[in-house]
Amino acid sequence: MWAQIAFWVCAVGSVVTGVAVFRVDSMARATFALLASFVFAAGTVLLLNLAYLGILVVLMMIMEMVVMVVFMIMYMMNPAGLMPMTMVHNQKGSLAIAGGVFAALVAGIFLIPWPTSGDPRPADPTRALGEALMGSKMLVMMVLGLCLFATMVATVVLATHRGRYDRYGDRLDAKHPDDPVRGGLNR
Repeated sequence: MWAQIAFWVCAVGSVVTGVAVFRVDSMARATFALLASFVFAAGTVLLLNLAYLGILVVLMMIMEMVVMVVFMIMYMMNPAGLMPMTMVHNQKGSLAIAGGVFAALVAGIFLIPWPTSGDPRPADPTRALGEALMGSKMLVMMVLGLCLFATMVATVVLATHRGRYDRYGDRLDAKHPDDPVRGGLNR
């Protein structure tokens, strides 16, 4: 019974936050709404006893959305992507395309003869899925993920010359070390 309640909370939460992506008025808020939608979707994956995939979705989406918001704050012309803006363009066309795709997918659910399998369910479905997707390359992909993350962090650290509050000690009136004039031109 608790699993059914958790499923419906995750399902409704995922749809509601997915709709919120297009209803909020800033890119930063839309990013966090999308993050919430993916976390709710990961909850349904966790309910299927696919712990590795569920945790992977949560961690991947958190990192992706946080990196996206950090870059929005750093580089967007409006402050931190928080200025009001519309998140939907060509509303009539996009609504027609979305309705057509939805109708085709629903028709596919009922019209396609889905295959059935007589094979027994594996003892560890997460491991079986991982082996089917990655084979013997699972460790390589995990190390590659860590290397990509380290590269992103190093790129951001190296790209920033110094921060807003980066001073030379406690003296706020200290001159910049490469000022050519005593007392400092670069104040």
